[in-house]
Amino acid sequence: MVTSPIDRLARATPPSLARKVRGLSDRTIAWIFVAPTILLLLAINIFPLIWTVYLSFTNYAANKPNREIEWVEPIYRNYARILTDEGTWSNMQTTAHFLIWTIILQVIIGFTLAWLINRKFKGNDLLTTLLVVPMMLSPAVVGNFWTFLYQPQIGVVNYIVEFFTGIPAASFSMLGPGGLAPWSIIIVDTWMWTPFVMLICLAGLRSIPDYIYEAAEVDRASKWRQFWTITVPMVLPFLMLAVLFRGIENFKMFDMVNLLTGGGPGDETLLTSIDLKREAFEKWRTGYSSAYAIILFVTVFGLASIYVKALNKVKER
Repeated sequence: MVTSPIDRLARATPPSLARKVRGLSDRTIAWIFVAPTILLLLAINIFPLIWTVYLSFTNYAANKPNREIEWVEPIYRNYARILTDEGTWSNMQTTAHFLIWTIILQVIIGFTLAWLINRKFKGNDLLTTLLVVPMMLSPAVVGNFWTFLYQPQIGVVNYIVEFFTGIPAASFSMLGPGGLAPWSIIIVDTWMWTPFVMLICLAGLRSIPDYIYEAAEVDRASKWRQFWTITVPMVLPFLMLAVLFRGIENFKMFDMVNLLTGGGPGDETLLTSIDLKREAFEKWRTGYSSAYAIILFVTVFGLASIYVKALNKVKER
């Protein structure tokens, strides 16, 4: 005899409570079990957001907790100062440079690797495993590892550059002044997260039915035409999804950049996330940094929403 979840729950409860349980619908029972988790998640996520919005209109400083919190005048002063600060826009440009180049390189290299791996060959599985190792490492480990590789005296990167260009290895620093530091970070992030894009592209390639290619061969379509009319359109939603994930993650990139350069030399690698950390935990301008965080959140949320709409249009085609 099949018993319902409500009957089983009723048998495991005291008689007085069991009578009440039998009168509840399945939906109500489900909400009883799910509600505590939802409330906990709301407390963890929503309360800090509301508190941050509140602090963004105040002069609060976390290193002076006993000082009375006062509203700034005018009420939008923190936001106005951020949006009119040339340094903020310079940091935004630095972040955009890092974001655009990492995404371009990761998409190109990741899709190429996925296309090569999708062509079955001996050692395919071993190669795939080796390629995904970087993304399994902690950003802190990656940052320290590449800091060692970028050392002018003992780092292997400088000697590779010397081998191909003839420039003495000890005469320059990949993380020092001269404009190489931003590209050094781009290289590290590309090395670490290209496997992520590769896996998403590989999933897209393997989702294409073989009979579509077989039909194209019957119609005498060349490999090049098959690539542009079948492979690219059908993998495009997966590529766009990878761009969305990597764009959101790289916009708030902090740990690896903080370990490699700390935002230096000068302001060459001063991303908005690094600048926000300085404002919040070095200058202790908590109210100001709260407004900064809200602006970044709205920026990411707005751009992601527009992008998701474009992604949905591509998927509907």
